[in-house]
Amino acid sequence: MLQHAKVTRGSVSVYKIPTDAPEADGTFSWDSTTMVLVQLEAGGKRALGYTYADPSTARLADTLLQEVAIGQNAFDHGAIWLAMLKHVRNLGETGIAMMAISAIDNALWDLRARLLDVPLVSLIGKVRDAIPVYGSGGFTTYTDEQLTRQFSGWAEKGFGMMKMKVGTDPAVDPHRVSIARIAIGNGTKLFVDANGAYTVTEAIRLANAFSESAVEWIEEPVSSDNLVGLNQIRKRVPVGMDVAAGEYGYTAWYFRRMLDAQAVTVLQADATRCGGITGFLNVAALCWAHNLPLSSHCGPSMHLHVCCASPRAIHMEFFHDHARIERMFFDGFCEPVSGSMSPDLSRPGMGLELKKEDVAAFLV
Repeated sequence: MLQHAKVTRGSVSVYKIPTDAPEADGTFSWDSTTMVLVQLEAGGKRALGYTYADPSTARLADTLLQEVAIGQNAFDHGAIWLAMLKHVRNLGETGIAMMAISAIDNALWDLRARLLDVPLVSLIGKVRDAIPVYGSGGFTTYTDEQLTRQFSGWAEKGFGMMKMKVGTDPAVDPHRVSIARIAIGNGTKLFVDANGAYTVTEAIRLANAFSESAVEWIEEPVSSDNLVGLNQIRKRVPVGMDVAAGEYGYTAWYFRRMLDAQAVTVLQADATRCGGITGFLNVAALCWAHNLPLSSHCGPSMHLHVCCASPRAIHMEFFHDHARIERMFFDGFCEPVSGSMSPDLSRPGMGLELKKEDVAAFLV
């Protein structure tokens, strides 16, 4: 197997998919989502990986494929990953550079599992059969009716947790949170995500207001770079409310600094940003060492296998936009059942096959 594992071909494609309604969070608004898709070939097998990033990411990803990955043995995965990091040294190991590396790394994991004809979770080392997900949407552009329809729909499908966006207009956030609580009833966990929109004082005051609606999670109440502020908030939120952040982490040392600052009670990581599944596993090791829960950010299909192989993972984000896109783009998308996702062990790798003809209209 090893002698036939040379990466012989690689390609990068960019797809732009309009949202199904106007969307915004506490600090940003958007009307489309861009996927950068990497495909690799070795030993007669084809694999894929992706990131959600600006189209400029694709240009660097193609350079890394041509100058680093193609021609290498897919099982020399660690060496390829380190070589890509060296290649972007003068660009900075964050942002676009790390998202390009992430897409390639994710494809390499998929490729190795396909070469061995095993599901990716088995290659990494399964610790659970399924992982809970939380429905994520509730955008600040939504009316009360839209918010109610989305959340009640997830509740009817058995989701035990849901997260909404807050922060665009802090004055109305307690009202919107109360609408969400009514929509999902008392038996479902409710989370909020401010995307860094609040000040420290504002976040503490609103966290106490949200507790009246039994909110159990406040995400990025201030910027995740404000570690002192996150620590101040963590010490002052109501008992039983988690403080979460980490989705903008690109390197292991970023996550280590967050943990050293005692900034969060749940650490988040995104395999489409943090160096791929390789980087995600580094974060999982940090969580193990610190006895801290881990949750994945967005891209449910990209995180399903690795979260089922990470001991400290407690749940995944089932983000409305990305779940919708992955359902459209991939044969093999695993629908949640009773609020959890399970890898399809009958399919090798991540089990995803691109519906190339179906999604051709979105190709940039």
